[in-house]
Amino acid sequence: MRVALLTEGARPHPQRGTGGWCERLAAGLPEHAFERYLLTGREAPDGAADRPSPLWHGTHELALRGRRPGGRAPGAVRRRRYAGAYERLLRALVLPGERAGFGPALYRLAALAREDGALPAFLASAHARRLLERTWRLPGADTSAGQPLVRDVLVAADLLEQCLRPLSAPWYGTGPGGLGAADLCHVVGGGPAALPALVARQLHGVPFVVTEHGPHLREQYLGRPAGAEGRAGAERVGPSCPVAGKEGEQQVRDERRSGDRRRRVRAPGGEGASHGTPYRWPVRALLLSFHRALAGEAYRQAAVLTPGSAHDQQWQHRCGADPARTRVVPEGTPEVDRPAAGPEPAAPTLVWAGALEPGRDPELALHALARVRADLPDARLVVYGEETAPGYRAHCAAVAERLGVAPAVEFAGRPGSLAEAWETGTVAVFSGRSQRSPRLLVDAMLSGRAVVSTDVGVAREAVGPTGLLVPARDPRALAGACLALLRDEERRARLGLAGRLRAQERFAVEPVIDAFREIYLELVARYPAFPGAEDGPAPRPFARPAEYWLADGPRGGGTPRDGNAEHDDMREHDGVREPAARSAELAEAV
Repeated sequence: MRVALLTEGARPHPQRGTGGWCERLAAGLPEHAFERYLLTGREAPDGAADRPSPLWHGTHELALRGRRPGGRAPGAVRRRRYAGAYERLLRALVLPGERAGFGPALYRLAALAREDGALPAFLASAHARRLLERTWRLPGADTSAGQPLVRDVLVAADLLEQCLRPLSAPWYGTGPGGLGAADLCHVVGGGPAALPALVARQLHGVPFVVTEHGPHLREQYLGRPAGAEGRAGAERVGPSCPVAGKEGEQQVRDERRSGDRRRRVRAPGGEGASHGTPYRWPVRALLLSFHRALAGEAYRQAAVLTPGSAHDQQWQHRCGADPARTRVVPEGTPEVDRPAAGPEPAAPTLVWAGALEPGRDPELALHALARVRADLPDARLVVYGEETAPGYRAHCAAVAERLGVAPAVEFAGRPGSLAEAWETGTVAVFSGRSQRSPRLLVDAMLSGRAVVSTDVGVAREAVGPTGLLVPARDPRALAGACLALLRDEERRARLGLAGRLRAQERFAVEPVIDAFREIYLELVARYPAFPGAEDGPAPRPFARPAEYWLADGPRGGGTPRDGNAEHDDMREHDGVREPAARSAELAEAV
């Protein structure tokens, strides 16, 4: 089958997303034809192009930032149609009683853009900005109390144009490179990458899968980089934040205090963007409302949702996802065959790795070390990672000095590889106030070192019974767990081996590939193989037998997509259309 892989990325393409996980998926499913549809940060420089890869049967890119697509502004009649759909979308973003209008307005804008391609020009026009300002100031609007200024209108209009740019992408239709010709779409990462899949489903009935290794909406709430070239989201968390329970709400509050929170973020570079200008509360609220509405619409329309963890699954459920259509599929790592770490260091050593920021709470590890050294004076702590909060490394060094453990603490910076980092320690320690991704935990488990972690986020489902979990912000509990392992070599070895086996079993690439192979086949079995046009004949599921799709069958790129088209190499046999050669064989056998 033909799979359209929709994702965001940057140049050069990072390992996370298009450069790593997506390539592993395409390499593991060579029986399917993958086409990559990439939303990038900016247009590629003249003459710059990606190296062709045999994994992709085609690559299509759309720049979300920088110069907007060309095209003439719509005429008076068309402008009124655009204005009606755009105003309905804006009202859905700011008026609580009109939230349900987001989806219909989105699809109406997509249909208009497909007719004349004038959507980017309309969104950048003065008429669209006036609509935005008027809607923003309506009585009862969520953002009316923020008193949006003229500069807020200019920045927000530019941001919305870039967020909606995928609606006018030249990817729709049933011709070559069109999403309508795909058997299914696979959205990786969520966010704006879901827009083309939503349009393809609306126009052509193409089902789509959404895979998120960390919900895109959560990154927007935390104000972290998400999507093309790290577009920054909003910082403020309102009372309606769809976080998974009290633990999730506490997580957001903790990470808002993180040193890498961006109080001054750059607007995506386009006409009207004010670089270096901080987003005021009305702009941040409007962006959050858009991403929240987009996530909810994508979750409702997706055929299957595949979060990377049960922790991510809770976010999706709170945003409107149907639990019956949600399946947890771990991200998987190709490092499962990596050799275990070598002998332990001579001195009892705790090793900590991660970004130096308050959310990771390395201070908790320093306080725990002070308690550990009261019983084991030779104990040491090695901290690996780069500071993402300016001045936070110096702050941690000052804390170590105040606790009297500075000679036993080494800030080793960024390691050559994580495998080398774990090898320098006796016990791997994770002291964060939140744990959104299992990547670091799984990597530590693969090293064969025993793991001690705070019981937050995905830690419990990743570590399970193969490590020790302690409450967050409790240095006494963390120190007690570390002492228990440092004093018991046999227990350390047993837990380290169990953790390595658990990581190899649960986070290998092969189970992930098998899961998506099953999901793909299930979807094409449930949806028509050849969706018909609205004014055409009804679609006929399973119009071709399985033999048609064999490698030696007529599976060329010119295969018609119309389920009622007659093919020279097909003919009826007992009411079933089959390849002519196969039909002749059956006739002789009969």
